[in-house]
Amino acid sequence: MVQEQEFRFREWLSNGAKGMCSWVTKRTLLPEAFWEHSRAAGREALLAARSLLDAAIEKLETKPEKRVTKIKVEKAE
Repeated sequence: MVQEQEFRFREWLSNGAKGMCSWVTKRTLLPEAFWEHSRAAGREALLAARSLLDAAIEKLETKPEKRVTKIKVEKAE
């Protein structure tokens, strides 16, 4: 006797997406040049994130400059 299970759309969709990803990542579908550019783009994205973090860290570590305002005072007669 076969037991019926309830259809779960999210699970079905997730399994399909996982299957497609494993099929595409086997490198049979896309040329090697695509993977080279993909790795380079990922590296550039990480370098961009690093530059943002470095700038934020530098801004936090520098002491703020104290602003001095000169006020001209005149003697009252």
